[in-house]
Amino acid sequence: MNSVDLLTFFEERFEEVDAYVDLLEELEKAAQDGAPRLHGTEYKISAMQQKILYSSLYLQLYNLVEATVSRCVDAITQAAAQAGQWKPHQLSDELQREWVRSIARTHTDMTPEHRLKHAMQLSEHIVQQLPVGRFSVEAGGGGNWDDEAIFAMGKRLGCVISVTEQTRRGVKANMRDDLGPMKLVKDRRNGLAHGSISFVDCADGVAVDELRRMASSVESYLREVIECFIRHIESHNFLRPNFRPNGGAP
Repeated sequence: MNSVDLLTFFEERFEEVDAYVDLLEELEKAAQDGAPRLHGTEYKISAMQQKILYSSLYLQLYNLVEATVSRCVDAITQAAAQAGQWKPHQLSDELQREWVRSIARTHTDMTPEHRLKHAMQLSEHIVQQLPVGRFSVEAGGGGNWDDEAIFAMGKRLGCVISVTEQTRRGVKANMRDDLGPMKLVKDRRNGLAHGSISFVDCADGVAVDELRRMASSVESYLREVIECFIRHIESHNFLRPNFRPNGGAP
């Protein structure tokens, strides 16, 4: 996935979030005159059902967060493997470490025979000066992504995550339970996924205006994170300075 694809993916996925918030907003307006009815039927949307719909936004937003991080990480490894152009010794210290981890499977439990097999493959790759091929970075996830975890992943890959002061304030601003938007999305998603909070309780006292502000903060933060990864890739900062075309980033 190249830099253009990253932005296209994000725009398409956030458009879904925005459309869903629009739906919730219209539902909230309709509920001011009593329980909304589905057009052409006598069926009423209850307050409980309305809260369930509200809570679903936390799941949708967290899915976007995790998918965005995954694609940003993949974009760096794909750039390193592009057209067989770069070799392991040309990678930055951070990315070279991830390449070794992936090829040698250093963090995977295996038998001594299998460990030797992967060590031999790594040795052969280096001795023959083969180009870097497709490899993956174990990004984790599983409900752990928030702004601090994303910053740590950027540091691990050598990609500096730097956002504007306005975006930083927005993502750190207390929304509920002393949590900023990114941490709140992670917390509520995990609560729903693990069953520690019901969909009804999750949205108790929540209005659509709050959900829209939360979604907007998450959008601004992720958009700037993507821009950081794009700059990192386009400046070839995944390579050692002396191998970067045109010297890489200033």
